[in-house]
Amino acid sequence: MSTTNYLEANFIKESEFNRFGLISIILLVVGCFGGVAVGLGAIKYVPTLILVVVPTMTTLSLLLAVAPMKWIWRGAILSVSIDTILILYFLLVK
Repeated sequence: MSTTNYLEANFIKESEFNRFGLISIILLVVGCFGGVAVGLGAIKYVPTLILVVVPTMTTLSLLLAVAPMKWIWRGAILSVSIDTILILYFLLVK
C-alpha cells in the first residue's frame, strides 16, 4: 500500500472516530460559506443559486443521514470550493 493511500485511510479512520465533533465544524463551515455566497450575489442569478444550493444541501443531507465520512468530506470540499470561487467572483468582479 502506498503512503498516500495509507494516509488517506488513516485520515478517514480518525474522521469516523471523531465524527460528532467534525460534523459540527463541517455544518458550521458549509452553512456559513453557502450563506455568504448567496448573500453576496448568487441569489440574483438562477444558475449560480443552483450551483451553491445543490452541493450545500447535499453535504448537509449527508450529515443528517450519518453517511460515511469519506462522502461527507468530498461533499464539504466540493461545496466550500464552489462557494469560495463564487465569493471571490462576486467580491472582485461584481
